[in-house]
Amino acid sequence: MNYKSFLLALALCPAVMRATDVKSPDGRLVVSVDLQNGTPVYKVNYDKREVVKKSKLGFELYENFQDRKVIDFQNNFEKLKEVTSTFDDTWSPVWGEESSIRNNYNSLTLELKHNDGRLMNICFRVFNDGIGFRYEFPQQGATNYYFIKEEKSEFAMAGDNMAWWIPGDYDTQEYSYTTCKLSEIAGKMPSVLKAHEGNSSSTTFSNTGVQTSLQMKTPDGLYVNIHEAALVDYPCMHLNLDDKNLTFTSWLTPDATGMKGYIQAPFHTPWRTIMITDSATKALASRLILNLNEPCALDDVSWIHPTKYVGVWWAMITGKNTWAYTDLPNVKIDETRYDKCEPNGKHLANNDSVRRYIDFASKHGFSEVLVEGWNKGWEDWFGKTKEYVFDFLTPYPDFDIKALNDYAHSKGVKLMMHHETSGSARNYERHMDQAYQLMKKYGYDAVKSGYVGPILPRGEYHYGQWMVNHYLYAIKKAADYKIMVNAHEAVRPTGLCRTYPNLVGNESARGTEYEAFGGNTPDHTTILPFTRLQGGPMDYTPGIFEMNISKFADNSSKVNSTLARQLGLYVTMYSPLQMAADMPEHYEQFMDAFQFIKDVAIDWDKSVYLEAEPGDYITIARKAKGSEDWFVGNTSDENGHQSVLKLDFLTPGKKYTATIYADAKNADYQNNPQAYTIKKQTVTSKSVLKLKAARGGGYAISIKAN
Repeated sequence: MNYKSFLLALALCPAVMRATDVKSPDGRLVVSVDLQNGTPVYKVNYDKREVVKKSKLGFELYENFQDRKVIDFQNNFEKLKEVTSTFDDTWSPVWGEESSIRNNYNSLTLELKHNDGRLMNICFRVFNDGIGFRYEFPQQGATNYYFIKEEKSEFAMAGDNMAWWIPGDYDTQEYSYTTCKLSEIAGKMPSVLKAHEGNSSSTTFSNTGVQTSLQMKTPDGLYVNIHEAALVDYPCMHLNLDDKNLTFTSWLTPDATGMKGYIQAPFHTPWRTIMITDSATKALASRLILNLNEPCALDDVSWIHPTKYVGVWWAMITGKNTWAYTDLPNVKIDETRYDKCEPNGKHLANNDSVRRYIDFASKHGFSEVLVEGWNKGWEDWFGKTKEYVFDFLTPYPDFDIKALNDYAHSKGVKLMMHHETSGSARNYERHMDQAYQLMKKYGYDAVKSGYVGPILPRGEYHYGQWMVNHYLYAIKKAADYKIMVNAHEAVRPTGLCRTYPNLVGNESARGTEYEAFGGNTPDHTTILPFTRLQGGPMDYTPGIFEMNISKFADNSSKVNSTLARQLGLYVTMYSPLQMAADMPEHYEQFMDAFQFIKDVAIDWDKSVYLEAEPGDYITIARKAKGSEDWFVGNTSDENGHQSVLKLDFLTPGKKYTATIYADAKNADYQNNPQAYTIKKQTVTSKSVLKLKAARGGGYAISIKAN
C-alpha cells in the first residue's frame, strides 16, 4: 500500500474517524459527535469552553427475558451514514408562559450498525440554549425486540460544578434541595436521606444518585441543566455520579423483575437534554424541553382552560379536619354501610362546608372548588397496599353530589373532582371510564388525581415504564371525555403538556403541603423553577396567609414564608392551574392582600425574567394574555434580596397604575411573616422600582394599564 492509500484508509477507519460538529443556530454551542473504536461518543462546548467532556453513549441489553444474557450495545458499532438538517418554526401553546414559542435547531443523526447486525440511530438537536439527543431503533427483520439492562448515556462534567439536587428515588421527588459541589454529594447523601425518612413511598439506589431536572453552575459561571423530554413508554431516567471523574451515567427505573425497559421497534427513547446558558434568567426562559416534544395531538382544545380555584384541602393537610367520614378501623368499599356508621364530626367534605367554599369562590371570582374526601373509603387506605380501596363513584352520606354540583353551577362555579388511587393503578384503570362518565354527568371538567403509597401491581415503582404508561393512559382517556388532569405523585413532567395540553398540572415535588409537615426551606421556591418546573407546571398550591398552624390545628408546624412572598409565588411558580390554598376565614382577615390573588392572571402573552440566581432569588414579570396588564413576582431565600427593577418591558409612552404588595420593614419569615405593605403609584416604561424582600420573603406587583 502506498502512502496516499494508507492515509485514505486511515481517514475512513471507524476507529479514528473524524468527529462531526453540529452547531447551534447562533454558533455559540458546539456538539462534537464521533465513533471511537466502535463506541459512539460526544462532547459539548459553549463559547469555546468545555462543558461536557467526551462521553460515551449506548446500552446494555439482554438477549431475552428468560436467561438474560448480556449484549454490549455500547461498543462494536460501525457508522453507516450521517444526516444533517435545520429546523426553524414558531408555534403557539394552548396555554403557557408566552403566546408563541420559537423552535430553532440544527440536527445530526448518526446511523449505526452493531456487529450483531442490529441498527441504532443517535439523533442530536442543537439549540441556542442546549441540546437534546435520543436513540432510535429502526424496524428490521426479526430483531425488533429489545430488553434493556441499562441505558449507558454519559454526561462527563468538565468541572466540579455547584449543583442543586435531590436524591435519586424510584418513587418520590418530595425532597428538599441540597446545594453543594458534585464532589460533595456522596458525603451529604446520608444526612439528606435521614432527614427525609417517613415518606409514604421511597426507593433510593445510590449514595451519588440524583434526579433530574438537575441544575448546576460551572466554576466559570455557566448554568447547566440535565433532564429529559417526551417521556413516553419508557422508564424515568435518574443520574448516577462517578464522583471521582465527575461523570453522570443514566440510571433507569426498573420494573418488579429488575428489567429496566422493553422496546419494540420502530421506537425512539425520550430525549436526553442538556441546557446551557450564560445567565440564570436565560435558563428560566428556556423552552428546550417543550420544543423537544411533539405538537398537540388533540384536534379540539376549546374545552381546555386555565383555572384558578379554592378547595377543601388545607384544613385536612394541617390536621384540623379529616378526609374520612368515620373512624372505622376496617373498611371494604363494597360491604361497609356508611349510613349505619357514626360520623367522626371532623369530615370536611360535607354539604354545608362545600357550599361555603362555593359561595366564597363565586363571590371572589374563582372558577372551581376542589373537594377532597367526598367519596367512600378514606378510613382504611393509607399504607395498606389494598388493591380495591376506592370506586371513584360513591359519595359519603353527607356529600350530595347532584345537589352540590347544581348549587355550584347556579353560582357560576364548577366542582373539581378528586381521585386518590392510593397507588392502586390497576384498580383506577378498571374504574376510569365510569369515573369520568360520572364527572361528565355532573359537570366536572377537571380532576386532581393522586398516587400516594406503594404502587400496585406490587413491586412496580412510581417512575417505572409500567406506571409511565399508566399516567399517559389516564391523560388520553381524560381527553376522550374532555377532562383536564392535575396528577399528584406521578412521574415528574417532561414537556408532554405540549402534546396533551389537558395535562394542566402536576405535583411531582415537595409542595406547599410540606409546610404542614415541618416546613419547606426558605430557598425551596428559588430552586424549583430551575429544576422541577423545567418539564412543566407545578400545582404548588400557594397562597397561605396564616403561617402559624398551631392557631387552628393541633400542629406545631410553621409556614416558612412571609405573606408577601405567598403572593409573589403566583407569578414565579408558573402554572395554568393556581389554587388559593388557605381557608376562606384566613383570607377574610387580609382582604386587601387577597386582592392580588383575585387579580393575578394565569395565562400569559409574554414573560420577562428580570433577575435570578438558583437558591437565592427569582423575579419575573408576566403580561396577561390578551391584556396590557402585567404582574411581577419575587421569591427570596433566608437572606432576603434587594431588587432594582427597570420597568422597560412596559409599552413606551403608556401610563400604568402599579399596586405593590411588599414585605414591611420589620417582616421576617420566622418572626413577623404577616407584616406587609400595599401602595399604589403611577409607572411607565422609564420607571425604576427599588424593593426589599425580607428573609424568606418576596413581593408582588399588579401593573394595570390606565
